[in-house]
Amino acid sequence: PGPVRAASQALSAALVRRGGLVGGRWVETAAAFPVQDPASGEELGRVSDCGAAEAREAVRAAHEAGAAWGRLPAKERSARLRRWYELMMENKEELARIITAENGKPLKEAQGEITYSASFLEWFAEEARRIYGDVIPASAKDRRVLVLKQPVGVAAIITPWNFPSAMITRKVGAALAAGCTVVVKPAEDTPLSALALGELANQAGIPAGVYNVVPCSRQQTAAVGEVLCTDPLVSKISFTGSTATGKILLKHAAGTVKRVSMELGGHAPFIVFDSANVDRAVAGALASKYRNSGQTCVCTNRFLVQKGIHDEFVEKFAKAIDKELHVGNGFDAKTTQGPLINEKAVEKVEKHIKDAVSQGASVVTGGKRHSLGKNFFEPTLLTNVTTKMLCTQEETFGPLAPVIRFETEAEAVAIANAANVGLAGYFYSQDPAQIWRVAEQLEVGMVGVNEGIISSAECPFGGVKESGLGREGSKYGIDEYLEIKYVCFGGL
Repeated sequence: PGPVRAASQALSAALVRRGGLVGGRWVETAAAFPVQDPASGEELGRVSDCGAAEAREAVRAAHEAGAAWGRLPAKERSARLRRWYELMMENKEELARIITAENGKPLKEAQGEITYSASFLEWFAEEARRIYGDVIPASAKDRRVLVLKQPVGVAAIITPWNFPSAMITRKVGAALAAGCTVVVKPAEDTPLSALALGELANQAGIPAGVYNVVPCSRQQTAAVGEVLCTDPLVSKISFTGSTATGKILLKHAAGTVKRVSMELGGHAPFIVFDSANVDRAVAGALASKYRNSGQTCVCTNRFLVQKGIHDEFVEKFAKAIDKELHVGNGFDAKTTQGPLINEKAVEKVEKHIKDAVSQGASVVTGGKRHSLGKNFFEPTLLTNVTTKMLCTQEETFGPLAPVIRFETEAEAVAIANAANVGLAGYFYSQDPAQIWRVAEQLEVGMVGVNEGIISSAECPFGGVKESGLGREGSKYGIDEYLEIKYVCFGGL
């Protein structure tokens, strides 16, 4: 395909693909769906609208490629993944432009995502050579007991739009390192990143059928998702997205008892205790809340600030928002806050603010749509917030920071743990005993202590309660794609 344009910025024709990737071939379908720049509404291009037939074809291609890929020496799989990582870093600028074009996030954040995304290929290239089994002392003299770890098979990878590159490599890196093959269903808003990764996978020597991509429109999503979750050739499903969708996929997967990993919704608390360093807490709050315009699964959704420093924190937080955050097109160098992904996302932020204000909350700064366009919203700070308001009961997924005043540590922990989800949680304190207590008591899968950004390839990412199943990244992430086989040698 020829180059497409976003915000007057040409994207690389070498990496922009319009077709699905099935068995190493670029597949064009009769129908196509538009991919739009959320900043301008401009159409970036049209992408093949794959359906159930293409999904089944991709599953078969992955299954057929699986035996050879799984039998490759781990050192060879490692080398291919390493080359894929190197190609991502060599094409970092172009890959980042694609993210900014289809997702809207500032170019600097998109560049950071590519570095983060590539780090998972680097990490799992190394982990591929460390899949160790066990020799267990047997209970009888004439037996030897071995434990082998083997790839589960074809993995269906279903990813969201907010990190259109990193959410793929975090899953695919582990799967390919383990010897699995994959079929990726990217979000309909951001398929170009998944397809660009496919082009680089081909260049890296990843064999045909090992990495497949089936982009589709919202209208085809249910049919494609059902194929990926019910086809008996698929052994594993890894999904990142909403809790509601995750529950639907779990029901589909139950029919063939598939292995599942789910990274679902969050509702992260950010607690600031009286003992905290307020300036560091404000800096962490700004980073945690407003990265990607508040559209991350681990971004803070509820700020809990102890009464002794509440007013100081709110005053400094408001000043930081006004000074440090700049709303604009992601391709503008000074932009720190791009558009939300679509108008529906903006409407949810508006709904939460309207509900909170109607119940007595006060708008300290922001509070309305930005003049730049329908998908832009002002970074917003609310005070006098209570736990009865929607913004403290639901994940907003937008640039809204509601602040709840609390009195005691026990009260803060109780409010934080009242949610039915538990992905990430943050708190600021300089009291060592309090740090241990609260870190252990928070019902989340990840805790940031005096830190607002905690994700990295080396660390296990995942939640508890209705925030999901399993872990991604780290030495634990590869286990999600491995089966344990017990072998008993008798008659020795």
